[in-house]
Amino acid sequence: MTSSEQRLAEIRGGLPPRRHNARTIAALTGNPGCTRRAVLDGAGVDKPSLAERVGFPARFGQSRFAITRGNTFEAQVKADGGAELLRLVADRLGVPVPAVASWTDLGDGDELTGRVERSAALLTAAVTPHEPTDPGHAGSPHEVDQGAALFDHPLLGLEVAGRRVHLEPDLVTARLGGRFHVVEIKSFPVVDGQADAAKLAAAAVQSAVYVLALRDLFAMRGPDPDLVSHEVVLICPRDFTNRPVAHLLDVRKQLLVVRRQLDRMAQLDELLAGVPADFTADPAAEPATLVASLSQVPARYAPDCLASCELAYFCRQEAGGHTAALGRPVREALGGIDSVAEVLALADGEPVADPQRAEAAALLRTAARLRAEALSGAA
Repeated sequence: MTSSEQRLAEIRGGLPPRRHNARTIAALTGNPGCTRRAVLDGAGVDKPSLAERVGFPARFGQSRFAITRGNTFEAQVKADGGAELLRLVADRLGVPVPAVASWTDLGDGDELTGRVERSAALLTAAVTPHEPTDPGHAGSPHEVDQGAALFDHPLLGLEVAGRRVHLEPDLVTARLGGRFHVVEIKSFPVVDGQADAAKLAAAAVQSAVYVLALRDLFAMRGPDPDLVSHEVVLICPRDFTNRPVAHLLDVRKQLLVVRRQLDRMAQLDELLAGVPADFTADPAAEPATLVASLSQVPARYAPDCLASCELAYFCRQEAGGHTAALGRPVREALGGIDSVAEVLALADGEPVADPQRAEAAALLRTAARLRAEALSGAA
C-alpha cells in the first residue's frame, strides 16, 4: 500500500472505499472546483453515512416507484429481441433498419471479472464482422452478416482516483452507420418534443461517462476509439404514454468535463498535500470531530449541489451568510464579495476600502436605489 493509499484509508477510517458508478461519476462534474468533494470522492468515503452522522442527511435519490417504472419501461423497449429498439435507433441515426441484427445479453451469467472480459472481447470483435472461413462456402447468414449488433448491459471499466470502476450502460449498438453508439433508456417523458432540462442534462453527463469508458476499452484493446460516436441515443416515453421515442444527444462537451474531473481526481497526491494531517471523514467518529474536520477542507457550495451531493445540506448550513449560498451567478456578479453583510453595507453606501470592489459597490447602490424607487411607486 502506497503512502497515498494509506492516507486515504485513514480518512475513511479504515473502511472499504465506496464504489463509484455512472451516476456518481456524472455527479462529480456538477461542482468540479470543490476541493472537499474531490477529496471525499477520491478517498471513496461513504458520504450518505457521513452526512447523516453530522446531522444533515441527504434528501435526494430515486424512489422505489421511479426505479420500478424505469425497469418496466426498459423491459418494454427491449422486448422481442430489441426489434422496436433497433428500428428507433436506426431511424434516429438516419440509416436503414438492418434486416438481420444480433442480440447479445451481457447482463447475466458470469461473475464480475468474467462479465468484464466477455464484454470487452465481444465489443472489440464487433468492430469487423466475421467472414466465412472458406471463400467457396457461403455459410450461414450470420457468418456474413454486415448488419447491426446489439449488446445488452455490457460491463465496462473506468479509472476513478486510481481504482477501477465497473459501469453498465443500458445498451451499446455496433455497426449502425459504421460506428458504435451508447443507448440510454430513461423513464422521464418527452412532452411535445421537450424533456425536463435538469434530467436531460444529467442523462447527457451519465451517457458521456459510458462513451468515455467504451473509448478507453478500445484504446486498450486496439480498435480506434473514434469508432465510438459522441452522439448518444436517448430513448424516453413520448408525451404521457409508454410509447418510446428516440433522441440524439451530442455529448462532446460533457466528455471534456468528465475527463477533466477524472484527471483532477487522479492527482490525489496534489489534493492531499493541502489537507490537514488530522483530517478524518470516518462516519464512526464523533459528530463534533467530523464537523471540525470538514471545516478544515474548503468547499464550494452552490444551490445546484442539493441535487447531486450528499453533503450539500451540511455545506449549505456552513455557507449561511455568504454569497455562495445564493448561487454562482450572484457570487460572480458581486465580484468576489464573500459576505452578504458586506454586500448589504455597500448597497447602503458604506465606503469602499478595496478599489477592486468599487464597480460592484456602484452596481449594488444602483440596484438598491432602483428597488427603493420601485417599492415607493408600488405603495
